[in-house]
Amino acid sequence: MSLKIGIVGLPNVGKSTLFQALTKKQVDTSNYPFATIDPNVGVVQVLDERLEKLAALSRSNLPAGSPRWSSGEAGKAEKIIPAIVEFVDIAGLVKGAAGGEGLGNKFLSHIREVDAICHVVRAFENEKIVHVSGKPNPLSDIETIKTELALKDLETVAKMKADAQKDAKSGKKEAVELVSALENFEKIPQSVANQYQLLSFKPTLYVFNISSKNNLPLLALPNSITIDLSQENDISAMHEEDRKELGIESQLPKLIKAAYELLGLITFFTTGEDETRAWTIPCGSTAKRAGRAIHSDFEEKFIRADVIFWERLLEAGSWPRARELGWLRSEGKEYIVRDGDVIEFKI
Repeated sequence: MSLKIGIVGLPNVGKSTLFQALTKKQVDTSNYPFATIDPNVGVVQVLDERLEKLAALSRSNLPAGSPRWSSGEAGKAEKIIPAIVEFVDIAGLVKGAAGGEGLGNKFLSHIREVDAICHVVRAFENEKIVHVSGKPNPLSDIETIKTELALKDLETVAKMKADAQKDAKSGKKEAVELVSALENFEKIPQSVANQYQLLSFKPTLYVFNISSKNNLPLLALPNSITIDLSQENDISAMHEEDRKELGIESQLPKLIKAAYELLGLITFFTTGEDETRAWTIPCGSTAKRAGRAIHSDFEEKFIRADVIFWERLLEAGSWPRARELGWLRSEGKEYIVRDGDVIEFKI
């Protein structure tokens, strides 16, 4: 499964700067509202040190008769495929967006298509950077975005209710039940919210954009992190060797990790002579369900799965040795996959 995250916020809070730092794509970060109109889309690889370690193990265990030995490729990295996250840089929302202000309806429609929202909040003062309300106020700015999303949802619900009422008159049981639910909007079940892509129910991660000086008091919100996005943009432009030499680490991986946790996602691995790969699945997935991430056949024709935790496989040094030690387990379709499991499916 591919994770899609929409970056939202007021204009000039650092959305495009974050997108540029994540994707290394050059985008318009001009100091005026609505520098971004059409959403920028970029795919980001999820950095995971476990992948490299598993790939190195597979390389070290290439059989002597392998074609890669005869072709002189022994010791070279086989294909390493990390998990990916798709980020969408959505143009800034403003007060009145639900009613069409600032091309709001167009921008709000882009939010419907994402799995989660990354809400960038400006948490520093700088008179050289324009703020649509004159002065940044994290609490007020957050409420502005939440209000616009809620207003748009109310509009969506009103349209849904009108359609459902027409169907209810014809005696459709489902329509009658839907009308009743919509009349009590605050009690709408999550399943209905998901079905109709209501914006207010999108899982949201708050990113407070701080600075080296003039920071504003931060809010204690769940699912929130603080990052100096300007600094991150500079770090992303540096060569990896220079970053290591200077001991500089990017904080962006923690954003992706927080997004995984927010959406309840985990990673399992497959590794072998030709490829080491990370797969993203919902937390709580069975081994049979996990197979679907690879191909529908792996779920439909599932027999069993050989499973070992990634650290135990490294400790064993090879699949055969792990089997000898009794660390490689044969699991059935009801086994609940753990984050970090290495799996070989039998179909």
